[in-house]
Amino acid sequence: MDGGRRRLLRGAALMPLAVGAVTAATAATADVPDLPEAPAGRSPAQLAGDEAYWAAVAAQYDLGDEVVMLDNGYWGAMARPVLQAYTQATAEVNRGNAWFGRVAFPQRMREVQRQLAGFLGVGEDEVVLTRGATEALQALIGGYNRLRPGDQVLYADIDYDSTITAMRWLRARRGVEPVAIALPEPCGHAQVLETYAQALQRNPRLKLMLLTQVNHRNGMLLPVAEIAAMARARGVDVIVDAAHAIGQVETRIDALGADFAGINLHKWIGAPVGVGAMYVRRGRVADIDPYMGDPDRGIASRVHTGTANFAAFLALPAALAFHQRIGTAAKRARLLRLRDHWRDAVRALPGLQLLGPDEPRLSSAIASFRLSGQVTLEQNIGVARRLLEEHGVFTVHRDGLAHGACVRVTPGIFTAPAQMDQLVAGLRRLAGAA
Repeated sequence: MDGGRRRLLRGAALMPLAVGAVTAATAATADVPDLPEAPAGRSPAQLAGDEAYWAAVAAQYDLGDEVVMLDNGYWGAMARPVLQAYTQATAEVNRGNAWFGRVAFPQRMREVQRQLAGFLGVGEDEVVLTRGATEALQALIGGYNRLRPGDQVLYADIDYDSTITAMRWLRARRGVEPVAIALPEPCGHAQVLETYAQALQRNPRLKLMLLTQVNHRNGMLLPVAEIAAMARARGVDVIVDAAHAIGQVETRIDALGADFAGINLHKWIGAPVGVGAMYVRRGRVADIDPYMGDPDRGIASRVHTGTANFAAFLALPAALAFHQRIGTAAKRARLLRLRDHWRDAVRALPGLQLLGPDEPRLSSAIASFRLSGQVTLEQNIGVARRLLEEHGVFTVHRDGLAHGACVRVTPGIFTAPAQMDQLVAGLRRLAGAA
């Protein structure tokens, strides 16, 4: 036997040690020695105003200073320990090449999925990693096989563009009738529930409903569990888009009352770009077709990711550990404080319309605005461009709301109040108040 063959077999025999290395790395990352422990005995709301603590959190990120970054809803920057884990994993994957991908990686991947299932509070057989929430949701929507010609499926104007497209595509795929609704603007908790209750009542042939827990347009935190309960009472299944919820909202997937969900892990968890997950409640996997005729291997065959970024998946435990060191409740409190900081400062401007709910239970880090009367996509592209070019503040336009386009503002946990003040100054100028 030649030396190369001996090394290959020796490497395969040592593969379980690599799995242990993932766990050890995660435990080490959980310490994050440069990040101080949050002061004991303080509530998340109290901690949200501790600028020294959040400055220490921000110091864990290597961020550019070219602009004030307020488009953190696109994806979340990796904290330094996560970036280090990703860099090390990239080197390991590159060094191991095809042997690593075919022999070592599958067991490592199973350990990562085990840790993710524990974090989400679900069974290992109920979750599978994907390249993002979009991939998961498209597979769930397209694969849902309980629809018959003439059935109805429901989506809303706040849902994500690619999921709306997938719901509409079900007309051609399953012969069903897509039904669209629009949420009122502004919208409170009672109005949200009434809008969905009326939709259920008006459309007795509904069999499937899409619910976006936190939408990317105006940031509303939908009361998913309450709506799902109404749907379940009428025999309607629910697919939840949890892309913007996991990591910034305390969410137990199994408490949402939905049996299917798409999850993103590179937004508010801070994993490398290209990491997400699909959830299917135990006992429901047969209601989702295997992807394009794949052999049935449980939930794993409901999505076909292909050759993905191995290192991105291997860095997920480091991202989960860093997130848990801060905690979802603390993150949410801080993000809501930053959101309220800019919204309260411009609320009285006559030339500005704030979108999204005022009720804390419906609020998230994401919020939007439009200048009065400026509802077209082109106008809002122009507003975002002026904020960038004239004030150095990077935001993003959003389209698709029934009442018109808007500009979205999304701080991160590393955002400083002074940066929100820079946004406020820009909005005052744009609205003609300064």
